[in-house]
Amino acid sequence: MTRHGTPRSSPPAGHGTVAGAAEAGRVPDELSLVLAQALVSAVESSDGFAGGVYLRSRTSGLLRLAVLAGLPGPLFRPWWRMHVNRPFPVSEAYRSGRPVLLSDAEEAMRRFPQLMAGLPFPFGSLWVPITGPRGSMGVLAVLRSSTPGQPVATADGERLHRLGRRLGTALTDLERRGVDCVWETEPVPVQLPAATTPPVRVGRFDWDLHSGQVAADDELCAILGFEPAAFPGTVDALAERLVPEDVYGLWALARQTVESAEPVVRRMRLRGPDGRSHLLELSGRWTHPDGDASASHLTGFLVDLGAGPVVPEAADRLPRGILSLDRLGRITYANGLAEELLGHSRTELVGHPVWQALPWFGHEAYEDHYRAALIADEPVHFLARRPPALWLSVSLYPGHDGVSVVLQATDQPAYAPGSVTAPGLGIGSTADRSSALYRPVALAIALTEAVTARQVSSVVTDELLPAFGGRQLAIYLLNERHLHLAWETGFPKGFLDRFDGVGLDVSIPGVETLTTGRPIFFESMQRLAEAYPGIPIDTDVGARAFLPLIASGRPVGSCILGFDRPRGFSPEERTVLTALAGLIAQALQRAQRYDSESALARGLQDALLPHRLPEVDGVDTLGRYLSGTQGMDVGGDWYDVIETGHELALVIGDVQGHGVSAAATMGQLRSAVRAFALSKHDPQEVMSGTNRLLIDLDPGQFASCCYIALDPATGVARAVRAGHPQPVLRRPDGRTEVLDLPGGIVLGIDGDAAYPVTEMRLEPGAMLALFTDGLIERPGTDIDEGIERLRATVERIGAVPLAETADQVIGEARAATDRPDDIALLLAARWAEAPRARRPRTAQESGPDLWRTFRRPDPGRTTGAPDPAS
Repeated sequence: MTRHGTPRSSPPAGHGTVAGAAEAGRVPDELSLVLAQALVSAVESSDGFAGGVYLRSRTSGLLRLAVLAGLPGPLFRPWWRMHVNRPFPVSEAYRSGRPVLLSDAEEAMRRFPQLMAGLPFPFGSLWVPITGPRGSMGVLAVLRSSTPGQPVATADGERLHRLGRRLGTALTDLERRGVDCVWETEPVPVQLPAATTPPVRVGRFDWDLHSGQVAADDELCAILGFEPAAFPGTVDALAERLVPEDVYGLWALARQTVESAEPVVRRMRLRGPDGRSHLLELSGRWTHPDGDASASHLTGFLVDLGAGPVVPEAADRLPRGILSLDRLGRITYANGLAEELLGHSRTELVGHPVWQALPWFGHEAYEDHYRAALIADEPVHFLARRPPALWLSVSLYPGHDGVSVVLQATDQPAYAPGSVTAPGLGIGSTADRSSALYRPVALAIALTEAVTARQVSSVVTDELLPAFGGRQLAIYLLNERHLHLAWETGFPKGFLDRFDGVGLDVSIPGVETLTTGRPIFFESMQRLAEAYPGIPIDTDVGARAFLPLIASGRPVGSCILGFDRPRGFSPEERTVLTALAGLIAQALQRAQRYDSESALARGLQDALLPHRLPEVDGVDTLGRYLSGTQGMDVGGDWYDVIETGHELALVIGDVQGHGVSAAATMGQLRSAVRAFALSKHDPQEVMSGTNRLLIDLDPGQFASCCYIALDPATGVARAVRAGHPQPVLRRPDGRTEVLDLPGGIVLGIDGDAAYPVTEMRLEPGAMLALFTDGLIERPGTDIDEGIERLRATVERIGAVPLAETADQVIGEARAATDRPDDIALLLAARWAEAPRARRPRTAQESGPDLWRTFRRPDPGRTTGAPDPAS
């Protein structure tokens, strides 16, 4: 396995720099440089203030943030990982292959409420897929100022989309050269170029003190507003361009210089004709009477600093603490009062991220305020406590190149707890409470979309742990008065095994929190050991929260949150955690009911699909079934092969919808088709009779179907179609085509519908592929593209055994991370030679038997990191 961006043969000869690469302890690799360059271009061309690039990881269905520009990475850790099935714009852009353009917060809230629950600030965002020959490779994102009521300009979306395709081409080229274009590590931080400002210019002059002549270069003339040819060449002309007070200062400086016996250098600031400040530097020495007076000169430089930074001495005179941060959160300047208020010297502050230099500033509420300033691009004001008891009024003023922080000491607010020295001080002000509320809201929204127990546990891992700074999570579910470990992450391997299956009479906090219905909090592991002597402790530091999972008064299980270091739990945090435990319990209870129904539906479907296909001389048949990736609902897809005397009926169909109802309807239709076929009805009568039966049953569903009656001896086939995709035919010479069979509307709509029959001939050595639409549908692509993709695949595979053809066709479908629908595939091939002696057929050749893949992994216990593919 190779590290991302590293060729499998030899390392790249990369060049250039990526901000933060040195801090990460590595030289920027070729992949990082390509991504950084593309991202900077995207942000600048879209008038953005930040952006990021998501790439595929080695975990199926999981995207990782590879590069982040204009924002500090640690403050956006919850968004480093994104599953392609999550309801976020990055996931939709990746799945659909189309841009997602959000002009303002209102549009984003309407389309992606979970995004705005996590980032409840006014901003616009553009998300475009990074596309290559095999589809989406990642997503390019740009954040920019909100434009309420004004949709994103078409040109902006098209420009960014082109950049996404261009980046896809670059990544494809890297892959051809052996670079592994996946991402497994933390995002690389990139500093965006500074905003456009007047350039720094340096003008040079030489002042002959004897004659008063001044020789100036072109840059000096340009700074002072002269055309070079029009410069008179006198110091008086130079002085005319200065304000009076600066003129007297200039002459005084010249006199002081020439009267000195030693070489001198003097500096002063002069104001130019446009009012901007310039730096003047003079150097010279008076040589008379020992030397030639006419040889005395003053040389000088006039420096135009452009807009320039705030002059440090000016900031030092302000009665407030001043910090300057870049867009990545690093402190670039601190004035004297800031040193005093923060209790650190400038050398301890400058060059360090603010949350590292000032750990207390990393409180989740303060981080939210900082995120708000960076993303909303508006001033933010709040109160913060510098331990142990100093309260500060903090104002954040964001800009394109960074954030100015203004600090001022203030009195302790009335809402603050009396014991401000307690560790783990919770959320204090009303503003702090509301700013930290969004994470529980995000968890609540995500839980409503989680279907299985694994998905619920994964959501809790992704949303709850980051919200409270946790590092460990365990979920136990109650079954027959015993708690069974269903999910764990972050604990030492095997540590929790001893608690798996414990009864409700055991005296441990995970049991007690459920039997009493009360949450239990331990600020340190020492407190836990004192309360439960003899209980195994996995570490000697940290804190624990034990939460009861109770839904509608019924116990479901218990949840354990672990923290790496001791911490307090404020009343607000205890209340929020207890409420969230109730939401988790309800989601798990719903998932258990869903799992039961899903197991019933899959059992029903398993019983209804054929386990073996009939063996007929002259024709080989094979069927496969593959379930979708979204949820665990079974579909109504089916296939069948029926011996009807001298003919063989090939049948494939798809009932609209999912779940038990669709599976039951599928079983009824399969039985109806089989009954009509065995009664020697012709194909049109089979389809018409099945249509009328479905209408009489009135299940509120419709179905598509394709029925082909094949004579194995002659190859003559009669085909009829009801709204089903056209079959694919591979001829003996390898040419493959999509058949054009006339058909009628889907079954279950019109009792008088007509279904025309098409007669054709299947030549010896030819193969016919019947399939449901799940095989050819992909989000963001036209169904005709999917049919052509299947035709090309069948043609490329060529004349190989049916099992190998099915393996490759189904294998390509299984590689897709987003398959909302199930897939049924039925292959039939006419023998190329005369009928041979009948021989035993393998499971691969006779039917789906051991190869059916619709069973999912057990949604019970999962050890370690969550599996996003579930």
